[in-house]
Amino acid sequence: MAEQEREFDVVVIGGGAVGENAADRAGRTGLSVALVEHELVGGECSYWACMPSKALLRPGAALASARDAPGAGAAVTGDVDVAATFARRDEVAHQWDDSSQAEWVDGAGITLLRGHARFTAPRTLQVGSDTVRARHAVIVATGSAPVIPDVDGLAALPPWTSRDATSAHQVPARLAVIGGGVVGVEMATAFADFGSAVTLLVRGDRLLVGAEPFAADAVAEALGGLGVTVLFGTEASAARREDDGVHLRLEGRADLVVDEVLVATGRRPRTAELGLETLGLEPGARLTVDAALQVAGVEGGWLFAVGDVSGRTATTHQGKYDARVAGDVVAARFDPRASEAESPDGATPGDRALSAHDERAAGPWSRYRSTADEAAVPQVVFTRPEVAWVGLTEAAARERGLEVRVVSYDLANVAGASVLSADYAGRAQIVLDDARGVIVGATFVGPDVAEMLHAATIAVVGEVPLERLWHAVPAYPTVSEVWLRFLETAGL
Repeated sequence: MAEQEREFDVVVIGGGAVGENAADRAGRTGLSVALVEHELVGGECSYWACMPSKALLRPGAALASARDAPGAGAAVTGDVDVAATFARRDEVAHQWDDSSQAEWVDGAGITLLRGHARFTAPRTLQVGSDTVRARHAVIVATGSAPVIPDVDGLAALPPWTSRDATSAHQVPARLAVIGGGVVGVEMATAFADFGSAVTLLVRGDRLLVGAEPFAADAVAEALGGLGVTVLFGTEASAARREDDGVHLRLEGRADLVVDEVLVATGRRPRTAELGLETLGLEPGARLTVDAALQVAGVEGGWLFAVGDVSGRTATTHQGKYDARVAGDVVAARFDPRASEAESPDGATPGDRALSAHDERAAGPWSRYRSTADEAAVPQVVFTRPEVAWVGLTEAAARERGLEVRVVSYDLANVAGASVLSADYAGRAQIVLDDARGVIVGATFVGPDVAEMLHAATIAVVGEVPLERLWHAVPAYPTVSEVWLRFLETAGL
């Protein structure tokens, strides 16, 4: 096929959920937008992460909930139907067919370009055999890739990564999971439900290092209850595959023999093959951005980065938030409906519009500034119990110099919890900045607490004074009545 030269106002590299959002928002003022993707449109979240992993976890959670419900437990027999769970997971992942996602891109007026993108000059990319130029902006949304630890023989196995775990069609009788973060504890839960003998290897002394310690302890205890062996302070130093399975040499412990090894030790930005050296940036490194998601060190203000590739946050929902901000900035700054003439200070009409909006916005909460990444990131871990938190933990708040007070409450003492289960177990905690009278962080641990998180997110982002929250009356009998208990315990 002959080489083509194509030009668009905006080019977005990466067609996952984050890139799709950036492309959609960037085109809202009439800019022409191209979306470049070399794998499946919809990306990691749709096919190998958020959606399929939750489909794998849901049956076990539903069975546990039914068993705990007064009057329903006796009707529950058997365990998770693994074949049916895998079949439903395949449906959720659209059988790894992205045609419906590609149709959405086309319907949104975005041009889909299939292939790898590599910078050859500022605003210029090679995509397959074509040269693609961006008149105004390029937004990088290439996500991240799993990190394989430097363990002798491990890469040669090869080990499972999160992709292998979430797309598996066979259940290993023995599974080792390396890493105690979100992926590690979620997949340990799912495969324990499927009947695997799971061993979780954790280098440190706790799980979920970004969460409150009490939440991490609850997950560790629950994993033990599911039959998962959790080994803290444990690292593998070598791995080899033999006829009887994979042999892992563990520092200070006996060798572990399993059928598969899942590596869940973190992720790195996908920037190594983008040709960043052409722009004076380091291949393989994260792209450092400002509040407008504009990449530092690139002249002209044309390069943006959103999602995992920026190293700021590592959740799909937060990446989509950043994408909306970046897309809105690009759409406003290069609005084709505005005059191209610059004012004497060099600012375009779009730049002046952005500045005016920032001046009108209350505090830092302009739609053109990504500020929630600093102190209002929500996170859910779909283990049993679920763990959900937003904002700052107590330790993080104190590290920032805030004088905070912690209010904790046993969710079992809330009337709504007793309706759900006679043996309901859970805990909730808020971190209060008494100097301002606002909540800066909240954590919930218990069944289905993910659905309680957004109220806390609104309280943190809105910096709602406790005296005002007092008038937000929770319904009875629900577990969310804990908000009343928080305020009473805080002294209102």
